[in-house]
Amino acid sequence: MMYRAGVSVAQRLLRGCLVLLLSLLLVACGGEGSHQGDASIVIGTTARLRTLDPADAYENLAGLLLFNLGDRLYTYKGNDLIPQLATALPEVSDDGLTYRIPLRRGVYFHDGTPFNAAAMAFSLQRFISSGGQPASLLAGRVKEIKAIADDLLEIRLREPFVAFPHLLAFSGLCAVSPTAYGAAGNRFLPTQFVGTGPYRLAAYRTDGVRLEPFADYWGTKPENAGIRVQIFSSSANLYNAFRTGAVDVAIGALDPNQIRALKTQAPTRHWQVITGAGNAVTVLSINMRQPPWDQLAARQVLAASVNRQRLVERVFLGEAEPLYSLVPSVFPVSEPVFRDRYGDGHSSQIEHWLQKTTISAQQPLVVNLWYRANVPSNVLAATVLKASLERDLGDRVQVQLDSADAATIYRNLESGAYPLVLLDWYGDFYDADNYLEPFLSCDRGSVATGCERGASAAWGSFFYSPEANDLIAASRREANPQRRGALLRQLQELNAEAVAFLPLWQSETTLFAQPPLRGLALDVNQLFAFAPLRKDQ
Repeated sequence: MMYRAGVSVAQRLLRGCLVLLLSLLLVACGGEGSHQGDASIVIGTTARLRTLDPADAYENLAGLLLFNLGDRLYTYKGNDLIPQLATALPEVSDDGLTYRIPLRRGVYFHDGTPFNAAAMAFSLQRFISSGGQPASLLAGRVKEIKAIADDLLEIRLREPFVAFPHLLAFSGLCAVSPTAYGAAGNRFLPTQFVGTGPYRLAAYRTDGVRLEPFADYWGTKPENAGIRVQIFSSSANLYNAFRTGAVDVAIGALDPNQIRALKTQAPTRHWQVITGAGNAVTVLSINMRQPPWDQLAARQVLAASVNRQRLVERVFLGEAEPLYSLVPSVFPVSEPVFRDRYGDGHSSQIEHWLQKTTISAQQPLVVNLWYRANVPSNVLAATVLKASLERDLGDRVQVQLDSADAATIYRNLESGAYPLVLLDWYGDFYDADNYLEPFLSCDRGSVATGCERGASAAWGSFFYSPEANDLIAASRREANPQRRGALLRQLQELNAEAVAFLPLWQSETTLFAQPPLRGLALDVNQLFAFAPLRKDQ
């Protein structure tokens, strides 16, 4: 999502001619973006594919593919959780620890192996024991998984968690064939997938994958001849491939200028634009062990000084939403707690909070902000934040920007290396808990030392609050939606009071589709099913 340097009209015309010629050559020669003679629907993306093993896959593209190649116990229809491989919502014991789930009969894996409760138990246990990136979603929660009968699964939790059925809709918790994966032990199988979904994996390459309809699928069969996902080397290549019709659907990683251009041209070109409120949030993680951020007053001044509207307009050209809580606005329990308490970077609020400090031109607030150099939106956001703070605070602030690649930053977060750092979070499952517990919980610590082990330490904030831990535990036990909502709102208020994490923006999901394509729709997790896609003749 980078801005381009200015160029002359002649240069732009020459570049346009070269891009058009290159696109035509690619289509003619079967290069990137070509699908001549192929009846499949082509989906273009710039996202990279590391693995398709559900026990280790934790990236957006892998999640979308697993969503379509596999089936889970539950999925969504609108905002409602509905059975998929299950036949009903779970029967839950009075203590909230035991879930009994009835399963479908007559389901087969892509290799012909019958699906049953033992196969589902194998899949979930493999997800835990393999120790892959998403393993902790179940590993810390599940005590035992067993098949009670061929069509009945039992899962016992260590502690009550009322959102557990929503977690079971996570794309990586799909059923996999014990025949195909059993011999691998704890080894990951990144280039294969054998599940029960409407498509089978026909080809896996570094530049994309090909999916074919599974003839023995138990549910509604795909309305297309297959799917080809083409991975493009840059957003410019994807943008031009869509404009020339080389791909049917463009998803992900177009920069704001490209998104705006496609939206502007959509009415005349009859392109479809599908937009959803994204489940990705960007926050500032504040290291509460390092000065000046070990002082609440300094954190409060920072909270009052951030102008989110300015960030969204200048970084994303409006293709994102300001975020005033850790919980995105798609959830009814989301409360704009930071806007209510600190405003949105307006001078009157800034001055109000400055009066509670000794910050001045002689004792300026020192802001050392780190960002991920390989995330284009972070590069621009850090620059805009610096300029915004210097504009609004003048000589009462000194801002220094530092960067490292994402892998380095994530590796060093828990060491406390960064005073302030820009980070993203993509929700694993559709529940507000997944935007609070991963930030605010702590397994071990004290008010004096901060968090020593747990979620907030892993984020590099080291926030510790016995009240937060108690509220999280209470919200996970509370089955009444109104009472649970009140507890989740208290957690949002608690973060606003402490300013442990500063929410900045939530990303929007935008898909572009060619005119003949039908059946494209985003679900609550911003995923979409391939099976309903079809081209009108």
